[in-house]
Amino acid sequence: MTEFSARELATLGLLLRAASRSEIMPRFRRLGPENVRTKSGPFDFVTDADEAAERMITAALLRHFPGCRVIGEEAVAADPTLLAGLGEAELAFVVDPIDGTANFAAGLPLFGCMAAAISHGRVVAAAIHDPVCDDTAFARHGAGAWAENADGQRTELRVAAAVPVAEMAGAASWRTLPEPLRGRVLARLGHLAGSWDYRCAAHQYWMTAAGHAHYLMFNRLMPWDHAPGWLLHQEAGGASARFDGSPYDPTETTGGLICAPDPDSVAALRALLLGADHGLTDGEVMRN
Repeated sequence: MTEFSARELATLGLLLRAASRSEIMPRFRRLGPENVRTKSGPFDFVTDADEAAERMITAALLRHFPGCRVIGEEAVAADPTLLAGLGEAELAFVVDPIDGTANFAAGLPLFGCMAAAISHGRVVAAAIHDPVCDDTAFARHGAGAWAENADGQRTELRVAAAVPVAEMAGAASWRTLPEPLRGRVLARLGHLAGSWDYRCAAHQYWMTAAGHAHYLMFNRLMPWDHAPGWLLHQEAGGASARFDGSPYDPTETTGGLICAPDPDSVAALRALLLGADHGLTDGEVMRN
C-alpha cells in the first residue's frame, strides 16, 4: 500500500479549496437553466460548476501526483469504463466535485467538494471541503480524523458514544432501495430516535464523524460518494458494514452500507432495519 503523507493530504485539501473558490462559489446561486442538466434521472443533476471544478481538480492532481489515476464522478458519467481497475491502481483519486448537487442547484448552502486517495483498493486518505464555510475535514489511514478552518485551526473528530438502538439518531438514505427492502426499512425507521437525509453525503459523514449523529445508512455506493466520508468516520473511531455484514470496499458499488459508533451498534442497526436474520436476497441489496 502506498503511504500518503500529511503534507500530501494538506496539498489535497488545498486543491479542493482552490477549485471551490474559483469554480464553485462564483456560480453558487447564479446558475441559469442552461447551466443545469440531468443525468441518470430527474433528480440526478450536473451543473457547469461540477464539470469545471472536476476539470481543475483532475489537472491539479495529475500535476502534483504524477502517474496517479483520477476517477471523477462526471468523467465516469461520460465513460463508465474509467472505474475498471480501481482496486489495482498504486495510487488513484476518486473525486466528487460537488456532493449535493441538487442542493447546490437549488441555492441551498449544503454541499461539499471531496476526494479520497486509494492505493491497491484501500482508502488511505480523504478530504471533504465545505465551500460555504471554507473549512475542511481530513482523514489519513492510521492517523485519525480532524477538521481545519481556513486559518489552520484544528479540531479532532470523534464519533458519538454508543447508545441503545432506540436512542440512535442519524441519516438514512432510502430513496434508491429496491422493494421489498425499501418498505421493510421505512417501516422500521420509526423505532429509531430520529432519521433524516440531507441529500449530501459529505455533510452527513462529517457530522457523524464529529459526534453529532449516531448512524448512517446508504444504498448506492459509488466510490466518490463514500470513500472520503467512510475513512473520515472510520478514523474518528467509527465502525461500518455492508448490508450483508462484509467490510466496506471502495471497488464495490453494490451492497449498501451502515455506519455507527462501534461494531455492536452496526449489528443492532442491521438487525432492526434489515431483519434479524439478515436473509437478504441478491435482488434486495442491488441498486442502480
